[in-house]
Amino acid sequence: MRRARPGAPPRGTAERALTSVEAGADFDEERDGSTSAPSAGTETETTTDPRETRAEERPVSKLWHITLSVSGVESPLKEVRRGLEQLAHDHPFLLTSRYANDHAEIRYWEEARDLHDAAAVALRLWGEHRQTAKLPPWEIVGLEVIDRETYHQRIAEGYGPPPAAPVGVHPY
Repeated sequence: MRRARPGAPPRGTAERALTSVEAGADFDEERDGSTSAPSAGTETETTTDPRETRAEERPVSKLWHITLSVSGVESPLKEVRRGLEQLAHDHPFLLTSRYANDHAEIRYWEEARDLHDAAAVALRLWGEHRQTAKLPPWEIVGLEVIDRETYHQRIAEGYGPPPAAPVGVHPY
């Protein structure tokens, strides 16, 4: 019998335990297309579909364009590239990375409820993947989080960050 926290992976492995997420209260209704029956009453009586009120209470997530800049002591370019490629594999929404031997810039889209949530996830990205992707021991020196509309407006007006293309890991 192994001793560990429940759900913790065995030592020396990078895999995480899978956890299930409970479906929302309106899952069955949406799946089978059922609706609540209207109450018997006069024409002036209004009924509210419970799914509508739940939808209004649910926070709407948005797409945020993240640019994370990191830097630190020089590291061999091959190791930096390999680490960033592993990060792209571990974090499949990574769009593009540019790197040099002492700094890198990572760009990707994040889905979050608001700017605060998107920034919090972005600020954890480098540290959480540092060991598994064997990233250099650099620190975050810059973070830009903008919503999708602002990103597209900047591109259309010809300023702001260039489009994240080509996708992948590239040297500066």
